[in-house]
Amino acid sequence: MPPTASSRSGRRSVPDRSRPVLRQAVPPVRRLVPSVLLGMLAGLSSVALLASSAWLIARAAEQPPVLYLSLGVVGVRAFALGRAVFRYLERLAGHDAAFRQLAEIRVGVFERMLPLAPDGLASSRRGDLLSRFVGDVDELQNVSLRIVQPVASAVIVLAAAFAGLAWLAPGAAVAVTVVLVIGIGGAVLAQVLLAARADDRLAPLRGELQAAVVEHVQALDVLVAFGAADAGRDRIRRLGRRLERATRARASAVGLAAAAMSAVGAFAAAASLGAAQPLLEGGRIDGPTFAVLCLVPLAIAEVAAAIPVALGSLRVVRASARRVADAVPEVVPPEIPARRQGERVATSGSRSLTPAPGGRGVPAIALRGASARWPAITGDMTAPGAAGASARPALAPLDLDLVSGERVLVAGPSGSGKTTLAHVLVRFLEYGGSYRIGGVEARDLDPRDVRRTVGLVEQRPWLFDEDLRQNLVFARDTATDAELLDVLERVGLAEWAAARGGLDARVGERGALVSGGQAQRIALARAMLADFPVLVLDEPTASVDPAQADELLTDLLAAAGDRSVVLISHTGAPTGLVDRAVALGAEEIGPAGSVDEDSVRIAHGRCGERGTP
Repeated sequence: MPPTASSRSGRRSVPDRSRPVLRQAVPPVRRLVPSVLLGMLAGLSSVALLASSAWLIARAAEQPPVLYLSLGVVGVRAFALGRAVFRYLERLAGHDAAFRQLAEIRVGVFERMLPLAPDGLASSRRGDLLSRFVGDVDELQNVSLRIVQPVASAVIVLAAAFAGLAWLAPGAAVAVTVVLVIGIGGAVLAQVLLAARADDRLAPLRGELQAAVVEHVQALDVLVAFGAADAGRDRIRRLGRRLERATRARASAVGLAAAAMSAVGAFAAAASLGAAQPLLEGGRIDGPTFAVLCLVPLAIAEVAAAIPVALGSLRVVRASARRVADAVPEVVPPEIPARRQGERVATSGSRSLTPAPGGRGVPAIALRGASARWPAITGDMTAPGAAGASARPALAPLDLDLVSGERVLVAGPSGSGKTTLAHVLVRFLEYGGSYRIGGVEARDLDPRDVRRTVGLVEQRPWLFDEDLRQNLVFARDTATDAELLDVLERVGLAEWAAARGGLDARVGERGALVSGGQAQRIALARAMLADFPVLVLDEPTASVDPAQADELLTDLLAAAGDRSVVLISHTGAPTGLVDRAVALGAEEIGPAGSVDEDSVRIAHGRCGERGTP
């Protein structure tokens, strides 16, 4: 439903996106019904246990023959065992159903997130996004475990219990009903007054705290170097205290509600006693029945206690559901080439791309007036769709041809759009003008198909905190150890890997245990395992000592083989490594095989208008 205008403030209200998430958190009927029925049986067993126990004690006090007590004894044993067994099975079935739904929700969030990554989520805080993906999704299990299933079971049990009371003593049933309604209303009101704001803030505060911790840990070396680590820790402590206050407020409200429901049980028992006493004195009921009417309201109040808990949990899970829904913008920014609803894209795949003659399956690439902008997404993910293009294009209109097997150097100063061009080539960003791969317009292809043809080796490649083997098979999970060692040999890492323990060598978090040059070689090895026909190397020597930069470039381009290569660099390339050099915003510079650093400097001087970095 589209946003509606507010008559008072004139601002557009954001539609509540939590409802679809809440509905998805409810298990399907075939999984929900068993847990509801088992919960109902457990609740009925609790009520029946207390009723049979009260009857048995009162009847035994009359000292009848033991034969008259046997039914009560059997009932007490059966209901005691049944309550435990049914409660265990209800928890088992309920948690199984809830956890299955959590898996589906996580997959759904990931599928919505994947087409936007990385550029569509650039403004998202990693820690907060992780909190939404893990903590807030986990909170959604309470939709079925503490709301739907307990309330459904409690309603059925209460209806049966009140029917039994009404059959024995209608006045007692009415009295207990009035006390329960007043007590449940008071418990709910107490929770609203004490913890409504805390319930709404728990999930956002957890996200803020986790985001602050992740950002502090990742930037710890810089914070320590500039003396800002103490300020970062103080901020984390302040967030922790705020979360602690919210948690305490909610726990206090839950405890007060539980105490209130315990008191309600006592008041309900007293009300039932008062209503049943005239019946006992008038001889219309006997002593054991009177005992049942006095004690059963305690069990009824215990069953009814699930209702205030459910209403209190509803606020918490609704806040978490809203954060899960808002983890991904509702409206895809036009600068991101994600598939829109109802839009059809070709699913030809990279094999259908037409390679240039003699190119050994490597398609030609042609850009005509290609330009691009970065999405300007607000940092507040609770305002989905608040996205707009930057004022100026990050990549000015560019013409570029890349024939099969060619190696082209793209030069330009910082901010001239080199990284933007790399993201356009792999379809992380939407483009204006024309971008054809093997004669096919790239926007007519699924972006995933383009990325099977054009691979990007980033300036700072992402390495997982795993061993070398896991960081390589990420590109091709069917690769054998022999194939992994072969590709390491081709990128010049065989001796280094052997000295570190082979494929079991650890690389550390984000490659902390390897150098910048080794990280680039590992990233290139992954690209070769993925067998991209076209490689885009984005500033491969940015993290390498200048004395070793030329050697690294030589090894990388040699390992690329007959693939087409777009080398993006602001420092140039040694003579003879590339066929041509192109400056952004300028004509092609340098003849084939004669591009050197002097020509790159000329290219820098001829660059056109600079865009957003």
